Amino acid sequence: MTEVGNSETSIRKTGTSSRTRTRKPKKSQIPYGILAVVIILAIGIFLGNNSPALGLFWITGTCFGFILQKSRFCFTASMRDPALTGSTSVTRAVLIAFAITTIGFTAIKYGAFIKGLPIPGQSYVVPVSFSTVVGAFMFGIGMVIAGGCASGTLMRVGEGFTMQILSLVFFVVGSLWGAHDFGWWKLNFILKGKAIFLPDIFGWFGAVVIQLLVIAALYIAADKWENRNQQEAEE
Repeated sequence: MTEVGNSETSIRKTGTSSRTRTRKPKKSQIPYGILAVVIILAIGIFLGNNSPALGLFWITGTCFGFILQKSRFCFTASMRDPALTGSTSVTRAVLIAFAITTIGFTAIKYGAFIKGLPIPGQSYVVPVSFSTVVGAFMFGIGMVIAGGCASGTLMRVGEGFTMQILSLVFFVVGSLWGAHDFGWWKLNFILKGKAIFLPDIFGWFGAVVIQLLVIAALYIAADKWENRNQQEAEE
């Protein structure tokens, strides 16, 4: 029995070592990365010579896509992962982004307000009603089935995922259809609600404090949720 076991072990080792020897080394990706950077800069320069705004958009979009791909940042994952995997790392990243943008956009809006200028971005303060809840629920289901939000879908299309290419096609179709019928939905459902601008209710300082407190509470809850899931997995 010992000789048979030793022979089987040697056969497995021989098979493993032969596979290891025949495995081809991976090609270096550095030349492709350098080529991609050169092409991106060349396109940026070309667009910048025709329109500085286009050149800025190209470079900004490329950098934003690179950050998204490396960080795996996705709004769908921030809502899906806590329920499926128990991880809240992306959720906490989104909450931090919300906190930073809360401070930044409030500063911009308040700066215009104290100068007596029109407050920018007020067109995005839209009525909230039951239709908002229904729309958010439907969109959430669609994002989970598609495997990503708009940014996540675009990121994975760039990586070559065929499922996300299909999702992008129907994302465009749905957006065009929604834009075509948006006037009817707005008149019959959206405008039935009430627009809420927190500074009108709590004042500028109060609105920022309340929103940051809500974000902080959600961050703490997300952190505790992940720790609890990790402890249960270890047990």
